[in-house]
Amino acid sequence: MAFPYLTDAVHGLFGISLPLPLPMFGLFVAIAMLVASSVLKRELQRKHDLGIIPAARIKRKGKQGNRTVVEILPQEIVGDLTLVVMLAGIAGARLFHLLEHIDEFLANPSAMIFTTSGLSIFGGLILGTLAGVYCVRRWQLPLRPMLDAAAPAMMLGYAIGRIGCQVSGDGDWGSAANMALKPDWLPLWAWAQTYDHNIVGAIIAAPGVYPTPMYEVLMSMTCFALLWVFRKNPFQAGWLFAMYMLLAGIERLLIEKIRINPVFDILGIHATQAEFISGALIVAGFAGMLALSRKSSIQGNHPLQARGKL
Repeated sequence: MAFPYLTDAVHGLFGISLPLPLPMFGLFVAIAMLVASSVLKRELQRKHDLGIIPAARIKRKGKQGNRTVVEILPQEIVGDLTLVVMLAGIAGARLFHLLEHIDEFLANPSAMIFTTSGLSIFGGLILGTLAGVYCVRRWQLPLRPMLDAAAPAMMLGYAIGRIGCQVSGDGDWGSAANMALKPDWLPLWAWAQTYDHNIVGAIIAAPGVYPTPMYEVLMSMTCFALLWVFRKNPFQAGWLFAMYMLLAGIERLLIEKIRINPVFDILGIHATQAEFISGALIVAGFAGMLALSRKSSIQGNHPLQARGKL
């Protein structure tokens, strides 16, 4: 059973009919952004207290129209950063989805652009990260420590967002479930679901499809726990974000094995868009962890850190 809107969820859980036309996916995305922002604030404050991340330098217009540079604590820029990343992420998620389904887009552009479903998570990740990097550079903050601070928050936000996919039934489910492979001890709902009344209006024949969003929630929460445990690692700045890329790539590459997406042929390699991006993330993440695995010799208030050069 899927609950596209808050009205459906309230009625399904409590049997009460209330006019609450709030999309459940959008609600969980909002929750994801709030929780991720809170985690990021905590990490930025910790790293600032340790002297790893300096104050942000923001240009502001004075009363007479002249621009001055003011310094604010790095955790205080999280609200603006979250807004920019969210808007860029939504645009990137829709853009990459259109590129993945280019034939459908050319056949009916308006339906593809204004549909209530169809977002590429990796598109959101790539454009959102690029927008975040631009803000970090503009505010004269050190890039690699900022990426390290953001890594656990990004993974946790992804996990919560996938809860929204599962609840609303937005089409991110897997292929038809192979019941012959189901372990006897596993409940049927954990192996196959039909997502009745899903938001995309798809009719799924029983016994159903793999509930891949649910699997991704579990895997992403595990990845978040690993990132949280290793966030105080002694390695060089950027190592934790490299670990994030490696984990994110492995997680998505595994889940793609039981999903149905368009397959592309690039240089003789047949794979989905997500598989190509996952492979690149795994290679980049593994290489980054190796390159940055030397213990950092920088402790506390290093002069270059204070100027945001590292």
